[in-house]
Amino acid sequence: MTLVLYGHPFSSYCQKVLIALYENATPFELRELGRGDAAAAEFGALWPIGKMPVLRDESRTVVESSVIVEHLGLHHPGPVRLLPGDRDAAIEVRMLDRVFDNYVMTPMQKIVADAIRAPEVRDPHGVAEARALLDKAYAWIDGLLAGGRTWAAGDAFTLADCAAAPSLFYADWVHGIAPRHGFLRAYRGRLLARPSFARAVDEARPFRRYFPPGAPDRD
Repeated sequence: MTLVLYGHPFSSYCQKVLIALYENATPFELRELGRGDAAAAEFGALWPIGKMPVLRDESRTVVESSVIVEHLGLHHPGPVRLLPGDRDAAIEVRMLDRVFDNYVMTPMQKIVADAIRAPEVRDPHGVAEARALLDKAYAWIDGLLAGGRTWAAGDAFTLADCAAAPSLFYADWVHGIAPRHGFLRAYRGRLLARPSFARAVDEARPFRRYFPPGAPDRD
């Protein structure tokens, strides 16, 4: 049975899983979510919480992007091992995955979500907090990369990079990475050049006009 991924190509968390699938050329079917269609009904029945992506692997439903990537590595392994076999190394990869999701992806999404709101219900204080958190995260990650790492956890491309790619891609759109964070800016460039992420970015390109704060004319 073909793996079925419920999601949308413009979604940052869906891109995180798409990168993992593309890294290992794993066969799957994308059930692109839209309002009122059959895919949305299937998705709602599988996961009433309504947060994408969701992976259907035969009779098993897997939710949460990090868990989906680990599931793929365990049950559908390929040549690119996204979680190291060494347990200590795996802990660092999981830690960095959480850093990118919680301290880059989450504040980025706070800024995006606020742009959708009507002006009278916007949250300028919350957006300011999100921007301050991104500044702290940028500085910390830049310092981590200053040690000569090619990828987030070292020389190997891992789950942490699957998380980093879409989070830094969109975060730089809404709160630019300052020139002083040269290591981080270079890392974002390497992620954009990675074939798996480059494919995800290109597939999402037709939807850029829907980016609430307005997508910049770059990347």
